[in-house]
Amino acid sequence: MKLIEMNRETKGVAIITLNRSEAANALSKALLLELNEAIAELQTDSQLRAVIVTGAGEKAFCAGADLKERAGMEEAEVKETVKLIGSTITKLANFPVPVIAAINGAAFGGGLELALACDLRLASETAKMGLTETALGIIPGAGGTQRLPRVIGVAAAKELIYTARRIDAHTANSLGLVSRVVAQGELIEEAKKLAQEIAENAPLSLRAAKAAINEGLDVSLEAGLAIEKIQYNTTIRSNDRLEGLAAFKEKRKPVFTGN
Repeated sequence: MKLIEMNRETKGVAIITLNRSEAANALSKALLLELNEAIAELQTDSQLRAVIVTGAGEKAFCAGADLKERAGMEEAEVKETVKLIGSTITKLANFPVPVIAAINGAAFGGGLELALACDLRLASETAKMGLTETALGIIPGAGGTQRLPRVIGVAAAKELIYTARRIDAHTANSLGLVSRVVAQGELIEEAKKLAQEIAENAPLSLRAAKAAINEGLDVSLEAGLAIEKIQYNTTIRSNDRLEGLAAFKEKRKPVFTGN
């Protein structure tokens, strides 16, 4: 059985599903290696416009690190596995097109860190989430201490991390951790609708917009504007820009090719 399922049933959109529902979709070494392969494969698709990441079943998006697997590891192997989790999540964060997390259930520890690496997060009304590492004698080690404050603010992030608190989907929504809460049975369809709305736009523009936002987050406004200009210029010479102008003039829907 594959631990990562990937399909592209919608044009320009790929869905990655963590497929270990019997283990709450925990991040085992084998799953992480398959996830890396899926990310590498998708990165070669020039027509890709959006990606959805979700978990199999209705109980868990991802419970984080596989603690049962880790219990049998030597210290050096634990460090290597933590490094693998961090590098995998960073690859997802750096993925060139928009990534949507469809949080279908529990997202704790590394599972929430995985969701934080995505650009947008939708949650089912039954979802629970939290960075619970301090209750286990560790701290978030795959980007949680850095990404959560950038998403919900420093004070709120500190409270959640210091307390190891688990919150429900509506609390997460009120904090801005997720952008929408939907019924469990509607989550994937809502994620697909959002992904398809994104996918209607020019692939090069989506990549440039994501790069401009991400690269400009931690620099001065002046430096950020310079980054924006560089990314804007990458779209000027594209055929899609000419197609967008022509479609606007002719009052029709543009047909973007990614060139």
